[in-house]
Amino acid sequence: MTIFYILLAIFLFGVLIFVHEFGHFICAKLSGVQVNEFSLFMGPAIFQRKKGETTYSLRCIPIGGYCAMEGEDEASDNPRAFGNAKLWKKLLILVAGSGMNFIAGFLITVLVVTASAGNVPTTQLSGFQEGSSLASETGLQVGDRFYSIDGERIYIFGDIPMFLDRNESNVYDIVVLRDGQKVSLHDVEMKRQNYEGEMLYGFSCAREEKDIGSVLSNSWNSCRNFTRLVRLGLQDLFTGAVGMDEMSGPVGIVSAVTEGGAQAESTGDGVLYVLYLFAFIAINLAVMNLLPIPALDGGRVVALLITAVAEKILRRKVNPKYEMYLHGAGMVLLLAFMAFITFKDIFKLFGG
Repeated sequence: MTIFYILLAIFLFGVLIFVHEFGHFICAKLSGVQVNEFSLFMGPAIFQRKKGETTYSLRCIPIGGYCAMEGEDEASDNPRAFGNAKLWKKLLILVAGSGMNFIAGFLITVLVVTASAGNVPTTQLSGFQEGSSLASETGLQVGDRFYSIDGERIYIFGDIPMFLDRNESNVYDIVVLRDGQKVSLHDVEMKRQNYEGEMLYGFSCAREEKDIGSVLSNSWNSCRNFTRLVRLGLQDLFTGAVGMDEMSGPVGIVSAVTEGGAQAESTGDGVLYVLYLFAFIAINLAVMNLLPIPALDGGRVVALLITAVAEKILRRKVNPKYEMYLHGAGMVLLLAFMAFITFKDIFKLFGG
């Protein structure tokens, strides 16, 4: 079954890349911007076909892809060039890729929640483990709905143990919703203990019947949580809570997907695990691509806005070659970083 999960992971990577580039492509077409080439993957072309003004390509290196628009990185006299489009159209085209990734992540999450066995877990406290003193010592009550832990909003059940585990002091500031009102509980002491062979915090949460409303709500909140996890990951990286050795690229992700899928109790559970992971990756791609880093969509958005302001002040066009140099340098650094992460993952994969 290992080869099945490897192929599934590669296929899903291709889908996410296609969806992202298709977002740029369809928005460019609808905005009247000329698209010269729409390519899935990078490197030499395996297949190419020109239809109208656009060449459609499939390339041999299964990483990335692109939507090459006329006048994207250079001046062009073509009235349908990207650089000659209205500012709002250019901004929409740039954010459309991330928008499509977010939509894809949400739809995958809806599929996973719908297909998963059992009812949907909630953030509402339903009881305490036998022997737990949380009710008397912390002020928590059955029926409370967790609203935040240490200032971080609680969107889904999985947020609760995640934020409890992140605080090593085991002392928390918790806000719950009780009878429709926010109730603040300060300096709440709580830690994992052994309850019938499981290390738990001493409470359980309710589940709600699976219907359209609960599925959509849980899926939306899961995507909100995925978005926050990107921020937490970057925060942990910059503060040193995690190191570069814990970062993974496509090779590491495929390896983790394969291992997780193979350990599932059934093929169906394995597929749902892989799909849920790729829903997170889709949201991750959406957010990361909008970061203000040269060569990424977010960097291009910031450059566009700065250029627009500069042209208003200077009352003349800014030469697009400067922006091209900036994004070119960013792309070189980005590719070097990707190469480093890929070689690290390969080295780890073979037991280095």
